[in-house]
Amino acid sequence: MDAVSEATVPAENERVSLPTGGFAAAVPERLQQREAERREETERRRRQRDAQTVQEEQSDYFSAAFAREREAVEGLLGPDGDAEAVSEAAGRLQGLQRLLNDSVRFLAPYEVRQAQATLSRLQAALSERRLQLQPKKRFAFKKALRKEPATSPQPLPTTPEEEEEEEEEEDSAQGPPPPAAASSFAVEPGCGFSGAEGQELEMGPAELLQQDVVLSELRGCRVRLRGNPNTLLVRHCRACTVLCGPVSTSARVDGCRGCLLALACQQLRTNRTAETSFYVQVTSRAMLEECRRIGFAPYTWTYEGIEADFETSGLDRRRDNWDQVDDFDWLARDEASPNWSVIPENERVVDWE
Repeated sequence: MDAVSEATVPAENERVSLPTGGFAAAVPERLQQREAERREETERRRRQRDAQTVQEEQSDYFSAAFAREREAVEGLLGPDGDAEAVSEAAGRLQGLQRLLNDSVRFLAPYEVRQAQATLSRLQAALSERRLQLQPKKRFAFKKALRKEPATSPQPLPTTPEEEEEEEEEEDSAQGPPPPAAASSFAVEPGCGFSGAEGQELEMGPAELLQQDVVLSELRGCRVRLRGNPNTLLVRHCRACTVLCGPVSTSARVDGCRGCLLALACQQLRTNRTAETSFYVQVTSRAMLEECRRIGFAPYTWTYEGIEADFETSGLDRRRDNWDQVDDFDWLARDEASPNWSVIPENERVVDWE
């Protein structure tokens, strides 16, 4: 063997060292990275499962608690319930509304709608039971100032077919004629106004505090409710402006046309109403049923003492779903309902006086 060959052959006991860089070093590095990614994905899936479990547990807790309180309220509002039972039902109902407000973030949309419908039904039952227990009373205005009918939203142009349809709706929404005593502006049991025409109507904080207010069969009136009612019901009114302070629980508008309403509330439900504008703060979602040409804008009416009324109402001013509306007559999710719209900023009321 020559000298070159001997120099390149390692000795018998000599350790041969392999290169530490290049491909040999890259293989374990990629394995480590893959293992880290696998662990991260496993942890992400674990967190996702835990979150799903927590959400299901929260939903189950809400359903059980809501059902339990609903049954309690229904029992208190039964035919044998006295004024004390009705008062307890009102407190429990407010607790139910708070429970729903606190649970909205983890509930499915259909669960929220079902709960809102149940609360609206219970609130209507509460108002009816209160009216049954209160003695009937009358109220006469001492200084009712006659004024031109309040400005109301202008109807949109209609086709002859739509005009005929609206006349039929008008007839169906009229309801029974007001009693003969309505000419003296009688108030329904509770507090409010009924049967007035072309009047400036007002109530203040002392009269409204936690009362159930009913406005019915009004024509061309301007109503200012400066205070904190418990509930508000507006029904069968035409071409009226209703300005109301914060309502602790629910507001319901039924069978109205050509009106303008400004109010803040937990729940707003509107039935059989057309060509009406709402300036609202709603802590849940507004609900429409059998309505047409409804407009929504933020609540901007104000008056001296409104901050104190918000305090007593319990409404959260930071929670405002004025443009979140559920239309029960329009179930398509990929297309906006034709029955309501947001009022353009340049068309909104800025001067309430």
